Amino acid sequence: MDNRIIIVQRYLSPCGGLVIGSYDDKLCLCDWEGGWHRQSTNLRLKRLLNAEFQEGNSDVIEIAHKQLDEYFHRERRDFDIPLLFVGTDFQKKVWNELLNIPYGTSISYAEMSRRLGVPKAVRALANANGANALSVIVPCHRVIGSDGSLTGYGGGLERKRFLLDLEK
Repeated sequence: MDNRIIIVQRYLSPCGGLVIGSYDDKLCLCDWEGGWHRQSTNLRLKRLLNAEFQEGNSDVIEIAHKQLDEYFHRERRDFDIPLLFVGTDFQKKVWNELLNIPYGTSISYAEMSRRLGVPKAVRALANANGANALSVIVPCHRVIGSDGSLTGYGGGLERKRFLLDLEK
């Protein structure tokens, strides 16, 4: 089997379509169709994994579908899917920190920068947050502006609001 394939499949959530992808028995993609960063995310995954996309199914995609269904039905708060972060060391550090934001809560970009020990790197953190290829599962939607406003979300602010309301 050629392991240079990112297997992808569409998932229809209550607030829009997601593209889910697995590589080497790990989830590497769960991104909004038509989202701000779709093209750059695809290019990054293809380049860094030296792989091509192919529609299909895998055990990891099946698990992701099941757990996303449970999440959207308020039956699941945390995901336990093997993940593959594809990015820079700083991006991976940011994405791992996103996993520490509890369900139903949110933090500001400034607070997250402080937690990571880089309080002056709010913009870099926001860019890394925006490059998250695993939306919903790695909860970048839980990061908001210091004034409590919804700011920047690759899937659009309506989806961000939907996810935050779902978790209330």
